[in-house]
Amino acid sequence: MKVMGINGSPKRDGNTAAVLSAMAEELKAAGIEVEILHIGAEVKHGCTGCGGCSKTEDGLCIYRDDIVNEAAAKMREADGIIIGSPVYYSGIAGGMKAFLDRVFYTSAGHFKYKVGAAFAVARRTGGSDTFHQLCNYLIIAGMIMPPYQYWGAAYGRQPGEVTEDLEGMQTMRYAAKDMAWLLKVLQEGKNIPLPEKDPKTSMGFIH
Repeated sequence: MKVMGINGSPKRDGNTAAVLSAMAEELKAAGIEVEILHIGAEVKHGCTGCGGCSKTEDGLCIYRDDIVNEAAAKMREADGIIIGSPVYYSGIAGGMKAFLDRVFYTSAGHFKYKVGAAFAVARRTGGSDTFHQLCNYLIIAGMIMPPYQYWGAAYGRQPGEVTEDLEGMQTMRYAAKDMAWLLKVLQEGKNIPLPEKDPKTSMGFIH
């Protein structure tokens, strides 16, 4: 089994990377393979809502000159996904937001029933807001989230300072342990049929 970790911070070796590394250690200790992509510093197009991805052969974005499609292909193959972002103006960092919009718009259907976890790293405030925003992607894709002992946010400003947030780091390590357990439970339950559902009903509020 494999988990893809996505570092949405422009700082490759900053506090977001430190949290992701700690989670990866827990997963590896449980026998789960982990690959981490550092996408925060990469220049990326934002989603324009053009719908062009629905016409491509692989269902990926029509913009082919950045890291998004490469990452999306790896995330489709993974059994689990972790997305982490620093807090910018009480929200997801801009580059990470552009990345997530395009990846989940093109690939959410491939993520359903996979295990997904998220976390935010803040200097002072906005951690809960950003955590909830990240979770929205996992929820709308129909992913299964591990339990958290508290909100998925850790605190630190200078690189490495987040490791001094003992509760925050424990929260994310425990989420990784539960993620590993959940991955194994789902692996054992693959012979159980998925629930039958009617075709999705989609509508707007103006008719």
